[in-house]
Amino acid sequence: MINISEVLETNKMILEENLDVRTITMGVSLLDCAESTVKATCDRIYGKLTRLAKDLVKTGDEIGRDFGVPVVNKRVSTTPAAIVGSSCCRSTGDFVKIAKTLDRAAKDLGVNFIGGYSAIVSKGMTPADELLIRSIPEALAATGRVCASVNVGSTKTGIDMDAVRLMGEIVKQTAERTKSRDSIGCAKLVVLCNAPDDNPFMAGAFHGVSEGDAVINVGVSGPGVVNHVLKTIPHADFETLCETIKKTAFKITRVGQLVAQEASKRLGVPFGIIDLSLAPTPAVGDSVADILKEIGLEHPGAPGTTAALALLNDQVKKGGVMASSYVGGLSGAFIPVSEDRGMIDAVEAGALTVEKLEAMTCVCSVGLDMIAVPGSTSAATISGIIADEAAIGMVNQKTTAVRIIPVAGKKVGQSVEFGGLLGHAPVMGVSRFSCEKMIARKGRIPAPIHSFKN
Repeated sequence: MINISEVLETNKMILEENLDVRTITMGVSLLDCAESTVKATCDRIYGKLTRLAKDLVKTGDEIGRDFGVPVVNKRVSTTPAAIVGSSCCRSTGDFVKIAKTLDRAAKDLGVNFIGGYSAIVSKGMTPADELLIRSIPEALAATGRVCASVNVGSTKTGIDMDAVRLMGEIVKQTAERTKSRDSIGCAKLVVLCNAPDDNPFMAGAFHGVSEGDAVINVGVSGPGVVNHVLKTIPHADFETLCETIKKTAFKITRVGQLVAQEASKRLGVPFGIIDLSLAPTPAVGDSVADILKEIGLEHPGAPGTTAALALLNDQVKKGGVMASSYVGGLSGAFIPVSEDRGMIDAVEAGALTVEKLEAMTCVCSVGLDMIAVPGSTSAATISGIIADEAAIGMVNQKTTAVRIIPVAGKKVGQSVEFGGLLGHAPVMGVSRFSCEKMIARKGRIPAPIHSFKN
């Protein structure tokens, strides 16, 4: 049982250390919305979303007031649109109509993002999958709250390199279509490997086909809390350090469990998972990079960074699974550059490069996240970066992702301002050496040998 005394115990975390419930995300299945015409499908999508999620924002606000826990975002994730639209969409324009319907529903519901403009192409693309993927640049340029994702590989299936090649081109086109807003469309587009069905975090959220008709998932974040508690043990040994992080993660997760169960009860929607992710914000003191510095690094990127991040990620997960039987999603430490003041400082100091970030993604949640690169970066180079991250995920049986932003007109050393939780980012350099010949090859990279466990 969880009671209010456990929340009171974390009161200081909330008031002084940036603890919050980052998101309550309602996942909604749209499988029963598929019709033979685009208009009928869109009408059913809009009707179902506005019916099931009509009280989501109000309920999140009420829970925040009742329990004194800030609920920052209320979001919706939906069944991958490539599946929902497969029976009626015959052009990229048809899929864009679905995107605009999702955007209209999100606006009317008051949620800040809606995910699920997605395709799952781990082993190959259907005609509908390819149409949706090719529609992404126009869809993200024409909407404000829609998030898109494409899963290009998995440990069980390998990596669809045709999809990887296409996604390099799509990222470039999306950057160009939104160049008047610093290519912000790319901040709402993520390419994944081993995507989980129950991820509440944008931009990679979608409602998996293994899920029920509707579900409540909660994402909790608390890098400021972990950083604060580590300041109290500056010279502790590793055992004490690990135990402290684990106990702190336990308390944070219990707050999320309370909020999730309460939201489930009030909305009449089953509870799914808690995602305990140390997801930073641009706010001072709410940084994963600062935790790494407290562990003992001058800057993230220094020797020892990958080890420190592995330690942090593991203890966060251990504390989380002790606190809730249903921890899922992308639980662990996120390292988005633009959203973390400490990461930005490390890039500007010359301590952190794309290559070092890639090494760090081997041991933490997700992957290369919110990284701005020069607008001149080629589609093939972007595809190569996606392939590298997908390979890390495939071989290590973990979720990895790329959210990269080739900012039109920007060069290395300049910066870009996205605003809000997306923050701002220094433009980072990428390798000047080509991978075009490799990316031009057709087919897929096969699954690794250790994937065969039947």
